Amino acid sequence: MTLSKGDEYPIHQTPEPVAYSGTDRNFYDRYFFNGYGPDGEDFFALAFGVYPHLDVADAHFCVIRDETQHCIHASRALGMERMDMEAGPIRIEVIEPLQSLRLIVEEQDGISADITFVGRAFPIEEPRFIHRIGPRAFMDYTRMTQNGSYSGWIEVDGERRELVDGVLGTRDRSWGVRPVGARDPQPMPGAPDMPQFFWQWTPINLPGGSLFFHINADQQGAAWNTRAAWAPNGASADGITEGGGTLAAELVKGSRWPEKGTITLDVPGAPQQLTLSPVKRFQMRGLGYTHPEWGHGLFHGQSRVAREDIDLATTDPLALENVHVQIVSKVETDTGESGVGVFEQLIMGPYDPLGLSGFLDAAS
Repeated sequence: MTLSKGDEYPIHQTPEPVAYSGTDRNFYDRYFFNGYGPDGEDFFALAFGVYPHLDVADAHFCVIRDETQHCIHASRALGMERMDMEAGPIRIEVIEPLQSLRLIVEEQDGISADITFVGRAFPIEEPRFIHRIGPRAFMDYTRMTQNGSYSGWIEVDGERRELVDGVLGTRDRSWGVRPVGARDPQPMPGAPDMPQFFWQWTPINLPGGSLFFHINADQQGAAWNTRAAWAPNGASADGITEGGGTLAAELVKGSRWPEKGTITLDVPGAPQQLTLSPVKRFQMRGLGYTHPEWGHGLFHGQSRVAREDIDLATTDPLALENVHVQIVSKVETDTGESGVGVFEQLIMGPYDPLGLSGFLDAAS
């Protein structure tokens, strides 16, 4: 049987049941959320992914308290039912599409949460990400991104903290094709000897609205996907403006983590320049990204849940699973506004503008 709950809704994109998403085994459908206090502290994040052709769903929840990143990882067999948005103790409820969602973590190993997200403006649609390595599509997906406010609470080991006014953050939805599940063992003729990937993403909350900038670039620094956008508070889809921008970054010595950055923009209504200063580092492996055990789409049996605590003070910056980070940052603009945002970065392989020549050599 291939019929599922989704077939009751007018959302089909092909003549087949919703359980099938084309023919690419790497198709995925993902939710992502992060949040932080007005001072950049008490960072938390949640991710949930569905992999229809791997028949797996997984979810992750993390919260930083002091210098420890507390994580819950969960995975289950999907059973070809894409409308059940939960894995282990973690689930997502859509309250109002494109505007409000609820995130629930039932108590698991001392961690629980009940959080509601409300968007500040209509989501932006980022340009379609299509990237090939030789003849093979490495990525082909779409993402929408939205800044918003949070309410609710998070509890860790008996200490519950309320999300008071001023807790902001970002959520996104992406779907399409990217590497998921077990690695393909088949080598590809003509593939580069050293893989290369460069990514920066900076969703920022300012008093008057939301600023978004991202870039994927090749080894020489030429962008193959980039966009800057400004969404004033309460903006509808036609109130969002778009344009271009650049991000000049410096790296923490001995690592590939960003130390600070300056964004220069040409976007109607947005500041022309913003400086980002770090407050807190979040390891994206806590949400499964490059995690050696809990990577996206890996099969862990019918159901599995585990807690992981990451000591941020002793994290090896050049271990592959630790290169991908989000840096919660205070933001100052050329117009005198102050805000908070996230500076996400992943650099693997050489990147000439920052003087990186090996696969995981460090900034000097």
